[in-house]
Amino acid sequence: MEKQELIKEKLDSSGLFDFAGLYNYAHFWLKEEKNYGVTEERYDEKVSGSSKDLRIEWRALKSMSDYFLFEIKVKYLVTGMTDVEVEVDGKKKKMNKGRVFMEIKGTMIRDPESHWDRTPFYRFLRDVYNKYIVPSRIDAMTDTLRYEVSDLKEDLKAFMDLVGKR
Repeated sequence: MEKQELIKEKLDSSGLFDFAGLYNYAHFWLKEEKNYGVTEERYDEKVSGSSKDLRIEWRALKSMSDYFLFEIKVKYLVTGMTDVEVEVDGKKKKMNKGRVFMEIKGTMIRDPESHWDRTPFYRFLRDVYNKYIVPSRIDAMTDTLRYEVSDLKEDLKAFMDLVGKR
């Protein structure tokens, strides 16, 4: 198995936001829009008076073929989150106030089942395969993963701007 981190994006926002909406939107985007299997690997919540701090980590996997696997890791760090009530289009709505920091990493995994790691000869064949047979396919997969991570960041940023600015 060969892992290669290809992209790391960050999103940092302070002010009004809808955390439940953001969380659900990100999960929907990965699972339904892009067909990733999403696992929540960590959920820590610290309550201090009326505010909350959250640390959440997801691992999303999508098999692109027998040889390529995409992994997107999403980390949320929410600090000083409080519940507030705001008026949107003349109606009262519950929202959150605080700071949201997100980190999104895209990693391409080649040979996820380690079929080509069994012997030195197989490793040699894998290197030849990577170098001479599929370099254009590797480039295409790299571009696809980078695009998906950037697209997720931009969509989450737009969601935060749309919900927070109303």
